Amino acid sequence: MARDVTDTTPIESREALVEWLAAGCKTSGAPLRIGTEHEKIPFYADTLRPVPYGCVDGRCGVGDLLEGMRAAMGWEPIMDRDALIGLAETNGGGAISIEPGGQFELSGAPLPDIHATAAELDSHLGALAGVARSLGVAFLDLGASPKWSRAETPVMPKQRYRIMAAYMPKVGSRGLDMMFRTATIQANLDFVSEADMVEKVRVGLALQPLVTALFANSPFLDGKPTGRLSQRSYIWLDTDPARTGMLPFAFEDGFGFERYVDYALDVPMYFVKRGDVYHDVAGASFRDLLDGRLRQLPGERATMSDWANHLSTIFPEVRLKTYLEMRGADGGPRAHMTALPALFAGLFYDGAALDQARQLTKDWDDAARQTLREDVPTLALDARIGGRSLREIARDVLDLAAAGLKRRAQLNAKGQDETVYLAPLEQIVSDGRTLAQQRLDAFNGPWGGSVDGAFRDCVIPL
Repeated sequence: MARDVTDTTPIESREALVEWLAAGCKTSGAPLRIGTEHEKIPFYADTLRPVPYGCVDGRCGVGDLLEGMRAAMGWEPIMDRDALIGLAETNGGGAISIEPGGQFELSGAPLPDIHATAAELDSHLGALAGVARSLGVAFLDLGASPKWSRAETPVMPKQRYRIMAAYMPKVGSRGLDMMFRTATIQANLDFVSEADMVEKVRVGLALQPLVTALFANSPFLDGKPTGRLSQRSYIWLDTDPARTGMLPFAFEDGFGFERYVDYALDVPMYFVKRGDVYHDVAGASFRDLLDGRLRQLPGERATMSDWANHLSTIFPEVRLKTYLEMRGADGGPRAHMTALPALFAGLFYDGAALDQARQLTKDWDDAARQTLREDVPTLALDARIGGRSLREIARDVLDLAAAGLKRRAQLNAKGQDETVYLAPLEQIVSDGRTLAQQRLDAFNGPWGGSVDGAFRDCVIPL
């Protein structure tokens, strides 16, 4: 999350929380937007070492990357006390942020089509190119850091991350790896009503393992293959069960905004921000903050900022805020950064495609979905559900998405519709080999059994 919300409106009731989510419903006829987020792992091109926040041994770091982007783009600074931790467009659109281990993230603006997303990405990478080259920095296009140990990975100066890092080992064995050593691509989508939200959440959750398979791109950790194709996804399986997972309650009768609010209220908090200070309340109940009886901050009452910030610390495979976040993909190359939003724009923004996707997944029960979620990090497209492989199902899903995008009929200057952005996924399904498998082939071949080859071949062109 690039920037914490600032809204000191006191929360008077649980109903206000429900209304906050429901306010995300787009009015009839309003354009539906697509937001895209992507994280990139920086390294020094000459030493293959990670990039710290500040200057070390005369070399500039992530803070200098942000300063350079600030000068290049004219965006507003986002500060954590005296540390520059991000940038935001002056018109309230996109933002740049840094993740715990220095992963460099663009949180894209909500845009009308994937052509605009591609143009935004071109602008971002174009500005980043000059800044990064001047500092000797390049970026991996992998979903997990392939070489450096957790101890070697730098720590960014954000108060919320210090609180999270102290709490993570208490609730799972891989939370610190998630924070410091993984990268993702995420697509954010609108909904028009509560019923539309429910449908999209259910289809999105059912299909996130398929997304993980299609975008599997993290086969290495600690300098060697892990035996998995999406180590990032595997890490999430033991991060913090209270705030992650496949949300089986979303498939129960009666699911809607109220049920999600009740779920979120029961997710333990990390912090309460007052002024510039993040107060560590890790493990505390948001219900206690609502009632003014939070032990760590006696008498303090919840505000809408607290609610928005709390929702940003919940990490299910599909996350509900005033829009929906699809969270199943590994970080990847540029083509994957437009493929993910194209996939979901095709499925979610065409009524026929959404209905057919729901029909495709409706007979999968909680146990089957969970088994698939657990199988996918290792098996990717070879994982099975309902008697079919994900590779077979992916063909159907891509056909649905392509048909939806064709009916959207959003054309670029060349007269191309948005289906052009599905090409890398269609190639993966046609070949039956994920990007992770291709990179394992390179490790066992031209890389000579060393992940150092990734720092040459798995780099985002700038």
